[in-house]
Amino acid sequence: MGKIKVRELGNEILENKQKQKSKQKNKEKKLVKGSKGGERVVAVGPTEEEIAKIELPKEQVEEKTEVKVKTAKKKFKKEKKAPHSKSYMAIAKTLDKSKKYSLLEGLNILEKLKRSKLDETVELHINTTETGVSGTITLPHGTGKLVRVAIADDDVLAKVEQGKIEFDILLANPTMMPKLARVAKILGPRGLMPNPKNATLVKDPEKAAENFKKGQMNFKTEAKAPIMHLTVGKMSFGAKKLSENISALIDAIKKEKIRNVTLKSTMSPGIKLDFLL
Repeated sequence: MGKIKVRELGNEILENKQKQKSKQKNKEKKLVKGSKGGERVVAVGPTEEEIAKIELPKEQVEEKTEVKVKTAKKKFKKEKKAPHSKSYMAIAKTLDKSKKYSLLEGLNILEKLKRSKLDETVELHINTTETGVSGTITLPHGTGKLVRVAIADDDVLAKVEQGKIEFDILLANPTMMPKLARVAKILGPRGLMPNPKNATLVKDPEKAAENFKKGQMNFKTEAKAPIMHLTVGKMSFGAKKLSENISALIDAIKKEKIRNVTLKSTMSPGIKLDFLL
């Protein structure tokens, strides 16, 4: 006869409880490790989408909205700056923006608008009827600005190649063009490349240099817009000299090619001129 297993009634209940506990442990292990190994853990609870759909109480939503609005307003206040000073705005209010003044009226107003102790530069901003308007003029009284003029030679070109540009106008004889080609990429974007159209590529650069120092200037519309920004003198010139400079410039550009003219100094608002008066 085989061996007979004897069970005790008290132990049978204990064994059943232990079996239930071991089954529960196995289930927990399967959830974490997976029955076959390498299986992902399944998260228990609401998903991110379900959480996103949960609506907050109206009070909390309103509070968050108010905080965002206040933050945005603070940022806007910090970034927003007054375009001009209070003194500038006070002066600007004295001008009638809808009115065009005669040249003499405009110059008299400009003198009254002076706010700085410095000798401010007087500028003319001209809108033309077309692009490509250009020319050269020697102002009767110059611009009052010190112009650095250089004549192209081997030494000047060597400095340009090193990035040293110590002039506002570069003049050259046509025979220098082959050498100038080496620095065309440097001078061209700066508008300093000698060119016969702006009287900087000339047979006698020494004489041209004297003319530029006396007040000769080039005028030309911007490449993509029919507008010019020109210096016509200093406030210290007085109304008479400034008037003569401006009149000479208007005649050189030709009135029929001009649409609008605005006069201003470095620190003043613009004064619209009626150049036909």
